[in-house]
Amino acid sequence: MNTSIEAKGVKKVGLALSGGGVRGVAHLGVIQALTDHGIQFSHISGTSAGAVAGAFFAAGMQPREILQVIKDAKLLKLLRPALGSTGLVSIMNVSSLIKKYIPHNTFKELNIKVTISSVDLGESRLVYFTEGELDIAILASCCLPGIFKPIMISDHMYVDGGILNNFPVDPLVGNCDFIIGSSCNHLPIVTEIKSFANMIDRAAMISINSSLNTHKLLCDVVIEPQDLGGYGIFDTDAADDIFMIGYEEGLKAVRGNEKIKELLAANKS
Repeated sequence: MNTSIEAKGVKKVGLALSGGGVRGVAHLGVIQALTDHGIQFSHISGTSAGAVAGAFFAAGMQPREILQVIKDAKLLKLLRPALGSTGLVSIMNVSSLIKKYIPHNTFKELNIKVTISSVDLGESRLVYFTEGELDIAILASCCLPGIFKPIMISDHMYVDGGILNNFPVDPLVGNCDFIIGSSCNHLPIVTEIKSFANMIDRAAMISINSSLNTHKLLCDVVIEPQDLGGYGIFDTDAADDIFMIGYEEGLKAVRGNEKIKELLAANKS
């Protein structure tokens, strides 16, 4: 996007948040850095981890509060075995955690407009949720196929939105004057793979990132920490480190990106 911020007088700022498991905690650090410097969002679009970060923030929670929830939740204890079905475990127990912190459980009552992406597995298509029950949309967006049992909504099977679009910028295009993207899946060059889990994780990220550059072009600014490739999608013990990596990258954007500087100047005028 090449819109002149200063000439247009920005009012609506959109934020696109990628999926990435626990690496998505970096989004919270990015949001903390941006909001600390006065940037406010009118629309947030996210998938998987990005859907979680976006929804909780839009519900009024501060990024560091959300970080603490993630650290305290012990998510693995909420996952119920679902052996013999279409996934290893059920993600439905996480619904209680979402409702605990967002008791109204609806898109309509969020402070910021939120779009959550998921994939209709039966119809092989990307779906954007913008209304209805929030918990079920978040769970559908986070439902990694092969690991979690698909989420059923109106007799349709839904799984992780990252399968078809791990960086859902599209819902913001035409609805926002300025779009900031936060992507948490940068993959460094490696010369060896140390475990089977790392191999699967990296292969999945390579596949998911295949369309990333196309979606980056839809953003005015993309914030993409370079130091997250070594963290696994379930590496919850590293949440504090991942948050700070995102925060530092967000600060770099605020201090060094000319478009961000123009945005801040336009919002002050």
